[in-house]
Amino acid sequence: MNGEQEIIAKWGSLLSGRQLLWSTLPTELQQDLTLALKVGHLQQIEVLPGSRVRGQDRYCQRCDSRLTATARLPNGQFYCTACLALGRVTQGSWLVRLANDQLEPVRDQVLTWSGELTSAQADLTAALLKTYQQGAKVQLLWAVTGAGKTEITFPLIASYLAQGGRVGFVSPRVDVCNELFPRLQAAFVGTSVGLHHGHQHSDSEGEQLVVATIHQLIRYYQAFDLLIVDEVDAFPYVNDPMLERALDRAVKPNGQRLYLSATPPAKLRRAARQGRLPLHYLARRFHGRPLIQPRVVLGEVFQKNSLSQRLRRLLTPWLARGRRLLVFVPQAAALPQYLAAFSLTFPQMSCATVHAQDPLRTEKVADFRAGQGQILLTTTILERGVTLAHIDVLVLAADHPNFKVASLVQIAGRVGRASVDQGDQVVFFSRYYSWAMGQACHQIKHLNRLGGF
Repeated sequence: MNGEQEIIAKWGSLLSGRQLLWSTLPTELQQDLTLALKVGHLQQIEVLPGSRVRGQDRYCQRCDSRLTATARLPNGQFYCTACLALGRVTQGSWLVRLANDQLEPVRDQVLTWSGELTSAQADLTAALLKTYQQGAKVQLLWAVTGAGKTEITFPLIASYLAQGGRVGFVSPRVDVCNELFPRLQAAFVGTSVGLHHGHQHSDSEGEQLVVATIHQLIRYYQAFDLLIVDEVDAFPYVNDPMLERALDRAVKPNGQRLYLSATPPAKLRRAARQGRLPLHYLARRFHGRPLIQPRVVLGEVFQKNSLSQRLRRLLTPWLARGRRLLVFVPQAAALPQYLAAFSLTFPQMSCATVHAQDPLRTEKVADFRAGQGQILLTTTILERGVTLAHIDVLVLAADHPNFKVASLVQIAGRVGRASVDQGDQVVFFSRYYSWAMGQACHQIKHLNRLGGF
């Protein structure tokens, strides 16, 4: 085999809309490409060196980051440290790219979701579609936590899929992707849906709807007709030029983007104020009730090896009523100390911890969502995108610098999400009253006023 169209027909599900390291390709595909290159049959498929010189510097061809003089292999070759987690790109590497210009067959029935949008959600969906039809490339949906942002996108996604387009739904957070994937599978039963992130090692199969972490976009090239970016303000995407470039490259030249956030960054808010970014706003949760207003309690967390008397008095009534607690702490390194104190103070309660590097992270979150365990201690990895029914939230050392305004607003948004009011509570517990705590409380009050409360 040496014809390019034969290669695309055979390997299109792997290559279409992708940029991949030659060394990661199947041996048979490498052989097919080598033969095609010898007879000059490659026009659509690009094979290009891993780095290139621009001016006085050398840049990675995959992520467009500048290679540093200190990042060199023993053989003297430079390599890229910026995208190293997705496979090493060196001076001697080769990349293979194929823009996605193939369309799936048009189908009449794409959306299989049986739910219904509220009138406010339906109006937003119609406005988003209309703005895209008028030629907008990028839009921002600013919706409070629990407003149903994901469901609002369903008709929008369906309109692109029905026309044969390819849609990407990405987030900076693994946990958000793990929660999105089954919901999108259920909403689009007849559509191929893929899940790709660092803990989910599977090759692309040319899925028409892709759920992925933003880092995975480094492996995509002109792939998506619509790219939805959830939690656009979240680490590690926010203020990362490399990931912004990856996002730009992953969209087709005429493709469109939708940013979703409950706490959009200043850069996007400024663009909206200046009229450079169409902004759509939803200040009311889908069930029509207000955001839960946090309560601030000042005091010490620890008393010797156990929890302080003040904190014990706060939590005892909660636990006596059978409430389940999601407890946020500022640093993963301190989780063992917090776990020991909770276990000593409430020995009858089932406690667990989870953090970004926890090898059982996915399983622990799934178990807690399923109702197992009474207290889950975590870091800001669960501040957003994860829906846990009927829980109370406690932020310990809420005055710590790791808890920014957006983090505290998002954390408070974990409660009160169920359609039936369960009296959920959120408490910021700290030694001091910080500026971030005050701003978060103020912002939630402001959002509730905008929502008519």
